[in-house]
Formats: sequence, C-alpha cells, structure tokens
Amino acid sequence: MNKLIVPAIAVAAAVAAPAWSQTPQPQGSRFQPTPYFVMPLEKDPTRQVRLQSVVIPPGAGNQFHRHPGDQWWAVQEGEVTYTVKGQPSRVLKAGDFVYVPRGTVHRNQNLSDKPARSIELNITDKDKPQTEQVTE
Repeated sequence: MNKLIVPAIAVAAAVAAPAWSQTPQPQGSRFQPTPYFVMPLEKDPTRQVRLQSVVIPPGAGNQFHRHPGDQWWAVQEGEVTYTVKGQPSRVLKAGDFVYVPRGTVHRNQNLSDKPARSIELNITDKDKPQTEQVTE
C-alpha cells in the first residue's frame, strides 16, 4: 500500500498547488490547514481518510503530539523541521516526505523566515480527536 500513497500525494499536490496561492489565510493563526476531503475509509467505516494542505507561517510550530492513525505528508514549499520525540530533528525541503506511524510522538516547526506548505494524507480512527497533545 505504501507504494501507492506517495504517488497519490504527488498527484494531489499537483492538483492542489494552484489553490494554495488563492486561499485566504487567517491572521494570527499558527498552522493553517485546508481540507480537500474527509471520508470513511472504504471497507472500514471505523476509520476516515483526510487529505489537506497545511501552511506553516515563519517561526510557527506545534507541540509534541500524536495521531490515532497513520499520516503521510510531503513538503511542497519552504522547509519544515520534523522531530520524533527522542530523536534528532530533520530539516525537510520541497519534495521530501515523511510517513508518521500511528501513535508516533512528533512535532513540526518552520524555523525559517518564509512560509512552508505541505500536503497531508491521514488515515485515522473515526470519532476520535485527530491530535493528542503530549507533554514535553
């Protein structure tokens, strides 16, 4: 299945790229997600699939957290510093992607002076909070 996910993200990114520059962004927001769709996972309605673009303004970041499912994301523009708790950080640039397995404690930061954009595909448990904060 992983061999299909990366091409799916690439195609979705190509289709979605024009929308990023046209989508108004709220002032003062840290992460700015724009969902393209959320739907039940075929053959398993207890899980859902979500595809979204995310803008991370310069200097913004989130706290360590985890998700009730799997996440794939690809950087489309700028740089994102990705950290799995207890491991060295990695700087990801346009074209780089990450697979985040269920329950992985991680965070994303834009430590640069330019906005970063990524596209995310999430397959998570339905009717559960999509993000659980983890104390550092």
